[in-house]
Amino acid sequence: QVQLVESGGGLVQAGGSLRLSCAASGRTFSSYAMGWFRQAPGKEREFVAAISWGGGNTYNVNSVKGRFTMSRDNAKNTVYLQMTSLKPEDTAVYYCAASRKHLPRLATEYDYWGQGTQVTVSS
Repeated sequence: QVQLVESGGGLVQAGGSLRLSCAASGRTFSSYAMGWFRQAPGKEREFVAAISWGGGNTYNVNSVKGRFTMSRDNAKNTVYLQMTSLKPEDTAVYYCAASRKHLPRLATEYDYWGQGTQVTVSS
């Protein structure tokens, strides 16, 4: 069982930066690949980024490449999403999730989810 709690969301102007954190409970955190998803009002939840269990491999969706960086600290049971050059279209609730698969991109491949943190980018 893994429990996930996101933090770090907020209101930021376009072009600004935010760093999201996702703290995990449980001693098996390092055996899970982690992912970030987001859901804007009226839209489906979409994949943003994933990182392998050891942190050596990451994958970002094209719309955030060069702007978002995902990382993890297994000693702290935490994953991060550093977001730069934010755009209004990045506005969404951001969720972190844990999976036993390698760099999964589908929501159905994730086993545990956090409650989400709101990110709002003003123009």
